[in-house]
Amino acid sequence: MARITAGIGCSHIPVLGFVHDHGRTAEPIFKPAFDGFDWTRRWMREEAKPDVVILVYNDHASAFDMKVIPTFAIGCGESYKPADEGFGPRQVPVVEGHPDLAWHIAQSLILDEFDMTIINEMDVDHGLTVPLTMMYGEVDAWPCKVIPLAVNVVTYPPPSGNRCWALGEAIARAVASFPEDLNVQVWGTGGMSHQLQGPRAGLINREWDNRFLDGLIGESRHLRQIPHVEYLRETGSEGIEMVMWLIMRGALGDNTGILHRHYHVPVSNTALGHIVLEPLAKASAIPAELSDELEAAK
Repeated sequence: MARITAGIGCSHIPVLGFVHDHGRTAEPIFKPAFDGFDWTRRWMREEAKPDVVILVYNDHASAFDMKVIPTFAIGCGESYKPADEGFGPRQVPVVEGHPDLAWHIAQSLILDEFDMTIINEMDVDHGLTVPLTMMYGEVDAWPCKVIPLAVNVVTYPPPSGNRCWALGEAIARAVASFPEDLNVQVWGTGGMSHQLQGPRAGLINREWDNRFLDGLIGESRHLRQIPHVEYLRETGSEGIEMVMWLIMRGALGDNTGILHRHYHVPVSNTALGHIVLEPLAKASAIPAELSDELEAAK
């Protein structure tokens, strides 16, 4: 059967794509942000090698607008082109889907009482392509198939963290019932703390962000009860994107172990967060070799 082997959380800051595409990753202002993904790129290339990534992200008025605002939408198509976000589409590979697994998940979720919107054709913007770039770098083709799962965190009302966690649990049940032997990862993207407009523009809450990252490790159910008003108050208007990380976390089961963690500020006017988790049958202590790295990341 298909199995979920890991979960990844990652900011999808658009400037990261611009910097990568223009060969500026070694510049001092950007290098620390990119260095934190070196471990993950090696791990993805040499060890993890997922067949399919279920990539949870939010669209930025590329596929959806105020005419149509699905709370949860799953891409079931064969492929997805990079969107033109005003400066032409990014020159990155076309995203190849996995329609068989995507349709299986869509059917399972709907029968599990989640009202999914099914999308067969759409372009995908930086919310989806930047995380792929951060994990894989410069490639001729993305090394995995991708199932886009778009979440509305742009227009009120976004889904609750509790509902997102429950959706992750339902995705895990769907994947486990798919008969093909597939190595599947779930990625939650967006965040961390940031606000793009108004008098609080540029807000970054390092303490809250790191507490959230730490909370994803081990038994994490308390995170599903964080109210919307706390995200908005503590992490800015766009910090609500972190509910998408809870879809990833919910898909990993009761307990997780940490493989890698990275936190850096500032990137553009936002905080950058990244974590790699594995599902565990029981809670596990943080490996000794990671303890110093985690403290330094904070």
